[in-house]
Amino acid sequence: MPMSVPISDAEALVMQVLWERHPLGAEEVFAALAGSSDWAEPTVKTLLNRLLNKGAVEAVKEGRRYLYSPRLQRDQWVQQQSEGLLQRVFGGRVAPLVAHFSEQGKLSAQDIAELKRLIRELDDAQ
Repeated sequence: MPMSVPISDAEALVMQVLWERHPLGAEEVFAALAGSSDWAEPTVKTLLNRLLNKGAVEAVKEGRRYLYSPRLQRDQWVQQQSEGLLQRVFGGRVAPLVAHFSEQGKLSAQDIAELKRLIRELDDAQ
């Protein structure tokens, strides 16, 4: 599996369903997305085929249908997304990212406590 598989926002919604439960047929993925999108079943099938062509999912034939499972793991995708954001927006640096959220009032007391804990753990590890 390549480390970098570009996944669109729409494809990511399909992946979320498959990360939560798999293997699933296209109709099951469609049903799982029914509450969060207004897509028709052919749209979901198109997205599954795109993900299949990218190598992000695999399909196993069962009778007259295919069952889809993720090949790209969620933690790999999260790492790709976070590294991409960090590079594009903050020049690869974490401190400006945290400062941005702090300045926007997006850090709760719990977030700050967790950041302090992580920094202590990093200090202890060095």
